[in-house]
Amino acid sequence: MNNIRCTWANPANPRYLAYHDTEWGVPCHDELRLFEMLNLEGAQAGLSWETILNKRENYRAAFDQWDARKIAHYDDAKVAELLANPGIVRNRLKVAATITNARAYLSMLDGGLTLDQYLWSHVGDKPIVNRWAKGERPARTELSDRISKDLSKRGFKFVGSTIIYAYMQGIGMVDDHDPDCFCHSGR
Repeated sequence: MNNIRCTWANPANPRYLAYHDTEWGVPCHDELRLFEMLNLEGAQAGLSWETILNKRENYRAAFDQWDARKIAHYDDAKVAELLANPGIVRNRLKVAATITNARAYLSMLDGGLTLDQYLWSHVGDKPIVNRWAKGERPARTELSDRISKDLSKRGFKFVGSTIIYAYMQGIGMVDDHDPDCFCHSGR
């Protein structure tokens, strides 16, 4: 079967195709994956998503399977270990942001709000389905601007509007598949 996919999906990378076909644009309500994806999107800043996706399993191992309670307590020795790990992006600011994000996330949970509740309330619990012309997807929107600003106020780092819009696409808050892509929910 020769499915038509979004133009950005690299056909030479099976991991990337699987991500496109089964995750990107698919509504996610799993707290652990929502936390993981928020941090992976931040790690992507200045890099390609394919680079991060190829390191995803390394990130899971390095960051204790995205256990926010463990990450929030990382010390200088753990940070040094992470910065020496060739399986992840060894950027001090991005590693520090992940620790800060774990603390901000736990604070959110302590306040009685999950990422799932928080994020999906912005779209009325239903994904936004767009029909952009090929190559016309925006890098950010008014909604990603709002969420970015609010997450920053809540103490999260590496949550600029462009990162948040990519996050919204990745967790299915937004379906930005090409209109002729077999994954587009509006087909």
